[in-house]
Amino acid sequence: MWEAWQPGPNVTELLRSYRVAAGLVERRILLLGGDALRPGQNVPSVRARRKQATLRNVPIMEEAAAQILQEFEEKLDRALHHLVEQFGTIRTGRAAPALVDHVKVNYYGSMTPLNQLAHISVPEARQILVKPFDASALKEIERALLGSDLGLTPSNEGKQLRLTLPPLSEEQRKKIQARCREIAEASRVAMRNGRRDANKHADAAKDSAHLSKDSVADLHDSIQELLKAKEKQVDEALDKKTKEIMEE
Repeated sequence: MWEAWQPGPNVTELLRSYRVAAGLVERRILLLGGDALRPGQNVPSVRARRKQATLRNVPIMEEAAAQILQEFEEKLDRALHHLVEQFGTIRTGRAAPALVDHVKVNYYGSMTPLNQLAHISVPEARQILVKPFDASALKEIERALLGSDLGLTPSNEGKQLRLTLPPLSEEQRKKIQARCREIAEASRVAMRNGRRDANKHADAAKDSAHLSKDSVADLHDSIQELLKAKEKQVDEALDKKTKEIMEE
């Protein structure tokens, strides 16, 4: 009879191990969001359990990869934005409001960007017109422009200031071009440092987000593609700025 049968030591050990394994599988399925095993339900095979675990982890894997790429792209965009801002402050053969936007003015004890205190326009190719919103700030604006690194002397016209840009010499153009190349290279370095950090996060996600080896490799490829796309934008911005410098 079944009731009279007593398993031997080897069978007992096997049954005990089986029950422990079944309990672990049940807890694993619960942790993954699955249903608990019902009484009498067969324990899933190892292959089935692995497949279920992989399917349960897909959203986590996708979210981890997307987060890494998003943070990396934000870093790249910040570097690119900084590059464009720096290029805007560099003088070329033509006048532009961005040349004086960054100038800080002592306005009632607070250092305030010029573009918040005045309307800045370009009436002619080599002229910048600065008209304060508050006429009492004219003197401080004039002082700030004189003390800036523009190397220009504003003409005080009573209610506004006029800046006239003299033509750039060939030597000046070469120096400005060299400076632009330095800025562009610094931007590329910042982007590549961001790639290094993103790749580290991708490698770490192999354990923390259960990313497979192939998934990590794909993520590295996506990071590299994103970097190339942003570096191309750096090159385009540099080319555009170089052409502006060479304009008469």
